[in-house]
Amino acid sequence: MSVRNVRKPAALLVTLIGTLFVTNAGAQNHAPNPYETIEGWARIPVGREWGATSAIYPANDGKHIWIAERCGTNLCVGSDVDPVMLFDLDGNVVKSFGAGLITWPHGMYVDADDNVWIADAVGYAPVPDGVGHTVMKFSPDGELLMTLGKKGVAGTGHDLFTKPSDVLVAPNGDIFVADGHDAGGNNRIVKFSADGSYLGEWGTTGNGSGQFRDPHALAMDSRGRLFVADRSNRRIQIFDQGGEHLATWTQFGGPSGLYIDDDDILYAADSESNERRNPGWKRGIRIGSTVDGFVTMFIPDPEMDQDNSPTSGAEGVALDIHGNIYGAEVGPRAVKKYMKK
Repeated sequence: MSVRNVRKPAALLVTLIGTLFVTNAGAQNHAPNPYETIEGWARIPVGREWGATSAIYPANDGKHIWIAERCGTNLCVGSDVDPVMLFDLDGNVVKSFGAGLITWPHGMYVDADDNVWIADAVGYAPVPDGVGHTVMKFSPDGELLMTLGKKGVAGTGHDLFTKPSDVLVAPNGDIFVADGHDAGGNNRIVKFSADGSYLGEWGTTGNGSGQFRDPHALAMDSRGRLFVADRSNRRIQIFDQGGEHLATWTQFGGPSGLYIDDDDILYAADSESNERRNPGWKRGIRIGSTVDGFVTMFIPDPEMDQDNSPTSGAEGVALDIHGNIYGAEVGPRAVKKYMKK
């Protein structure tokens, strides 16, 4: 049975509550910023340079941060460096892995067993060996444990992806994949069991409820609701785990990255907004509660000339045990740390 046909009895009530915080939110650019920016926090190994970076997630101890960068450029094809690195909170690399296995690390998730999941979004056909269009599960030491999708093969079937953007593992082990990095791509959420068996999917291209244009990131709150960064539609859509649409929030801008902490605080990284791309909105990290949807803090993009820069600020966002925020940046090819003032 398709996930889109699974409904929850209380879905209508939740939807009605959620819509209180939904549509036509004005630009949220003026919430206070209680953070200071720490440049150059993470020290890349000697001989390497930062590549484009969007994949970032904390280890379960909150004292280490996993980061996957694109091998000093914006693509790992032909590179012999490890794109996946574990940093301590002082910015030192503790371990690394992934050389030759990952093409274009885009999204990342760390499950309850400390396994590291990578959405490898760009693919190349198998001549002789395909790469990309997959979601990979690694042990904390870099052993490849599972691959969803077929390397180098794009498609829309139950075992294929086209540029998967992100992955999330629910507390019961079910796996959710945001499939379709481009606004005109697959635009769906695909659900698998813990062993990788296909369970169903939902989503088509469009701007209606349950439709997407570039589902770019995933997060889940303590109630088990799945938050999807519907980037090119400039909104977050919220679903139950059966694919039932619960709410749409526009007050967090055009989100590229999402993270929800243990207190149900939502961190949404908007790397795209400016007067040309999303008039009235500014790029930065918006912070608010998943309970009421209100934006309470805003860390503006440090790039001043936003209108002439195609993308900047954080695409990926994460949090450590002390409440410090980390922003993974594609355009500037950097990771910034934000600490309370």
